[in-house]
Amino acid sequence: MRSRSTAPVAPDGALSRRQVTLGLLAAGAAMASRPALAQAARYEIDPDHLSIGFLVDHLGYSKVLGLFRKARGSFSFDEGPGVLGDVRIEVETDSVFSNHRARDDHLKGAEFLNSEQHPRMVYTAASARRSGERTFEIPGQLELLGKTQPLVLQATWNKSGPSPIGGFLGIGPKPYVMGVSARGSFRRSAYGMNYAVANGWVGDEVALIIEFEAVRQ
Repeated sequence: MRSRSTAPVAPDGALSRRQVTLGLLAAGAAMASRPALAQAARYEIDPDHLSIGFLVDHLGYSKVLGLFRKARGSFSFDEGPGVLGDVRIEVETDSVFSNHRARDDHLKGAEFLNSEQHPRMVYTAASARRSGERTFEIPGQLELLGKTQPLVLQATWNKSGPSPIGGFLGIGPKPYVMGVSARGSFRRSAYGMNYAVANGWVGDEVALIIEFEAVRQ
């Protein structure tokens, strides 16, 4: 009969070199077979490609379209599973613009945004629910006029990828960009902004329009 070869036996309490090597190889194979852990990237909203608009009814005849010209924001996003979170958007209230100087001054005043006392309104959200392949429901909070109320945004992830334009003036590495469209609405009376609500001259509901591109850090 042919005798079976056996591995050398190490002294009690010790491992042979072969045993150590086999153990390391097995551990490495096990680690390689595990799926990579998800990791969210941080995104900063590009202020040059950020639009925050609003629509408010005027006397039932039409809706006034306005926007805020100064804002900033950031969020985290993991493209693989589509996990969105840690959303923060800050808007400077005195940057409101509706293409009518007297109306803009009124909007900045105490009966509306009260920009002197409340220079910013802030939207935050800890997480989001994926509602489709490229759509998300974001349950967040809007802080305005010193009050915080729930605000849900419906967002669409339009596109992600290296910008074809490249870096500054087209020079340098191309940034990785994500584009988003979001919509939502709230009642301004919930924040104590009651001017002309009772007589219906100015609508209570404010429709939000948010469009932006964000750069992965």
